[in-house]
Amino acid sequence: MLNHIRNIAVMAHADAGKTTLTEQFLYLSGQTHQPGNVDQGTAQTDFLPVEKERGISVSSSHTSFFWNNTRINLIDTPGHVDFSADVERMMRVPDAVILVISAVEGIQAHTETLWGALRERRIPVLFFINKIDRMGADSEAVIRAIEKELKVSPLVLQETGREGCNEVAIEGLWNMGYMQARLLEQVVESNESLLNSYLEENKAEFAELDAQLTRLIRGCAVYPLLFGSAKMGIGMEELLNFVTAYFPGSSGDSGKPLSALVYGIGHDKIMGKIAYVRLFNGSISSREVVFNSSQGTHEKVTQVRRVFPGHYEDTGMVEAGDLAGISGLGSVSVGDILGLADAGIPLEVKLSTPLIIVQVKAVNSKDYPALASAMQELSEEDPALEFEWLREEAELQIKIMGWIQMEVLERILADRFKIEAKLENPTVIYRETPSLAAEGFVRYWMPKPCWAIMKFRLEPGERGSGIIYQSKVPVNDVQQKYQNEVERSISGALKQGIKGWEVSDVRITLIEGEDHPVHSRAGDFAVATPMGIMDGLVNAGTTLMEPMIRYKIVAPEELLGLITSDITRMRGNFEPPAIQNERLTLCGELPLATSLGFPVKLSSRSGGKARISTHFSGYRECTDEQGVIRPYKGISPLDTAKYILKARKAIQ
Repeated sequence: MLNHIRNIAVMAHADAGKTTLTEQFLYLSGQTHQPGNVDQGTAQTDFLPVEKERGISVSSSHTSFFWNNTRINLIDTPGHVDFSADVERMMRVPDAVILVISAVEGIQAHTETLWGALRERRIPVLFFINKIDRMGADSEAVIRAIEKELKVSPLVLQETGREGCNEVAIEGLWNMGYMQARLLEQVVESNESLLNSYLEENKAEFAELDAQLTRLIRGCAVYPLLFGSAKMGIGMEELLNFVTAYFPGSSGDSGKPLSALVYGIGHDKIMGKIAYVRLFNGSISSREVVFNSSQGTHEKVTQVRRVFPGHYEDTGMVEAGDLAGISGLGSVSVGDILGLADAGIPLEVKLSTPLIIVQVKAVNSKDYPALASAMQELSEEDPALEFEWLREEAELQIKIMGWIQMEVLERILADRFKIEAKLENPTVIYRETPSLAAEGFVRYWMPKPCWAIMKFRLEPGERGSGIIYQSKVPVNDVQQKYQNEVERSISGALKQGIKGWEVSDVRITLIEGEDHPVHSRAGDFAVATPMGIMDGLVNAGTTLMEPMIRYKIVAPEELLGLITSDITRMRGNFEPPAIQNERLTLCGELPLATSLGFPVKLSSRSGGKARISTHFSGYRECTDEQGVIRPYKGISPLDTAKYILKARKAIQ
């Protein structure tokens, strides 16, 4: 049965044609009567009103259909970089991916990000060059760009004719009747027996050669490439045939104990919270009690559903290797593991980092409780929002990737929750890192009963290293259970530094400590840790770090001087430009803070002839004047008296 399931995802940069491709699949498989149209708002997988109006996907959609007696579970992911956190979560689900690239626009910055993550996960990938019927299509240029920018030579299994018009044609180069010599050599070179037969001019059977190609694709030894036009329905059947013939079947053992990943959360008006799961082993049935190993809870399943275009089917059961929606798990979160956590579930792949923090304000003050509840629900579906209700400041805050996400969230609040809200005061998210090595001390022994005495050493870490913690205190001085509490508290203690931002790229060492046989409790060390860390940050001082973006600009050659002047003014840098056919390609880095409005300015200045694509590239030190210093939100551990009262719940 598992060999008759394909779990695949369609990924791409925005506007490459992913959703149109999915609509063609649904139509050809008989799931819909006609292909949905993204521009007309009739796409089945773009079901939100804002998706229909904008013609973009803002969240992953799930669907299932049959082709060649094989069930294909397909995830259509968002292409816009603002919603890459959604794609990040989906990376752990599919067994193979179709990476769509436009024959006109070619490789974009987000394409490179996706490819890097897919390569890191060693997941089979098919390059699909779409829009070969469009004016300006140049598939040969796209293939060269794949080789140059993605550092891989794709296995081109087709060739095209009459590109750039409706009469475009595709011819297969690998089938029982014809195998191109170049492809044949690539297939046999890694198999000694086949290679010897080829060199001795002994013709191997196509089935044997095709089986070798399948092994190479599934083992990520080669990355095949096909052509087509999703809008015109060209090359779609060939693409589906490829998916069922060459992509790996799903794996897992239904007879083993349950091990499943919760990769998404949805909400249903009738059934409530829906947990979307991928089963790696075992099975889940309706009315069964399942164990959530991530949260240590047991909950009863009320429904198991499979999603189809516009509806779902109550299947009653889902087995290893399959995907399903599970209702009844009220406390479940994205990323939770149901059952055993050590059954080969893929690790997370980081694609994006929220770079902007905004306040969420209700237009009508009476809507604030409902708004907080709505934002809590949305943050369950998208944990990257990191929703926070700062009660002392009466503020609702979330983290986002960009302006489009802001507009989309406002619209979702209006359409789905009937709340008029505004996302305001966007601020670039800075970070802090220690300027020098220093020590921080805390003596928490009053008012009794409590006892936690510690000394930390804080040192600057390498860029991108995050938080590195270790203890050099023997358990005779501080019991291990207390030291465990210190380690658990470190991350929370660094959420805000002395300049109001999260502290990163830091090495922390617990160098001295003392507990008390009577007065010490584990909670004492949880309370004391932020005070000791903050004391160390004051002694070390901190340096602000600002987020940087990597950009790629394609524009008319005559704009080179104006663009480089703008980049210099924004404190950015640029590499030597590449100029071809009176068009320039310019790459480099820019501070996010100075370049937020640059895409609009660039488009206006060029009359729409220039385009820019960007992705986050990391944090870089900046001065306090170049960055933003903000007050501590809540009660600072430096205000020890008030902080202790708050920690002990003596004040609200």
